[in-house]
Amino acid sequence: MKTAKFISWLGLLAMIIVLLNGFINGSFSEDGAELLVNPWGIVSLVDLYVGFILFSMWIAFREKNVPSKVTWIILMMVFGFLTASAYILLALYRSDGDWLELFLGDRKASLLKDFN
Repeated sequence: MKTAKFISWLGLLAMIIVLLNGFINGSFSEDGAELLVNPWGIVSLVDLYVGFILFSMWIAFREKNVPSKVTWIILMMVFGFLTASAYILLALYRSDGDWLELFLGDRKASLLKDFN
């Protein structure tokens, strides 16, 4: 789990740095418009949002609390993998070394009960 935490921290820090760089040195509307006229820009955006949706499906499965689930998914769609990095980092710390807890979250107990 140490490696997973380290990678999650790196991801979180990298996302913070590149987002700050983009907001400080770029223009969201101008640069975003350039992406939409470039075929590979469109491919990148579709790829990105497919990843957001797939990760959000895991969040929706893992979280039982509806407000928490909705909040995390909205954050995922707005802040992307910055949110994913924070979510997995929190999940790693909350799982306390238990990989099933990490992947199954609030559903672990009920899923294990179903298999017994």
